[in-house]
Amino acid sequence: MSVKAKKHLGQHFLTDESIAKDIADALTENGYDNVLEIGPGMGVLTKYLLQKKSKVTVLELDRESVAYLKEVFPVEHLNLNTSKEKFEIIEGDFLKKDISEIFDKKQVAIIGNFPYNISTQIVFKAIENREYVAEFAGMFQKEVAMRIAEKEGSKVYGILSVLTQAFFDVEYLFTVPPSVFNPPPKVDSGVIRFIRKKDYSLPVNEKLFFRVVKTAFNQRRKMLRSSLKSFNLSETLKEDPIFAKRPEQLSVQDFISLTQKLAANDIGN
Repeated sequence: MSVKAKKHLGQHFLTDESIAKDIADALTENGYDNVLEIGPGMGVLTKYLLQKKSKVTVLELDRESVAYLKEVFPVEHLNLNTSKEKFEIIEGDFLKKDISEIFDKKQVAIIGNFPYNISTQIVFKAIENREYVAEFAGMFQKEVAMRIAEKEGSKVYGILSVLTQAFFDVEYLFTVPPSVFNPPPKVDSGVIRFIRKKDYSLPVNEKLFFRVVKTAFNQRRKMLRSSLKSFNLSETLKEDPIFAKRPEQLSVQDFISLTQKLAANDIGN
């Protein structure tokens, strides 16, 4: 029995064992005892995760893959511990699941060969659940992976870069060619890892920070005094040099300072 990749689920099954091992090895295993793999398919990455100390929970939407993981995978890998204490299979959509509920508010690392069509939503959900997500590693479309890891001053630096790097230390690990997938995607993939910062609370109103970042990049070619005009900036505040910059020129720390300036002027509170 094997599983056929389904286009509507964005499935591209990784066939290269050494790359699967390298992705699994991206996890540091520091600060958590649970790993959540999203979209395991036929378990090419799962088997390397099961060789680590953490309990592995896989979350799969595709019923055919779920059946394979339950019936075939344990028989194919008799050398691995696939008991319930070590390995759990959950059928469902990650975007609709409550991470804190699945792991009873324990710390978890998220990993996967993510479907391109929902990969940014997966990252945003990890950011929202940063209190529980100690680490995150996985494969994205290369362009998205680079955007998440990019620093200020680049044309691909944007909302995803700032919001991820505000709470996590992000590292681009390696590039993966289309030839190691079945079916092969039309673009390169990139593997990244982010590790939650020791202090992942911001010295500002976080809702306001999110709003400032998103509003600024909605008109990324404009100076901040124009792109943030919905905040009703005073003429005096607009004279601050930061408002003569474009959003891509601002570091995460600059965005924090910008949010603090707005709050100090009773804007957005």
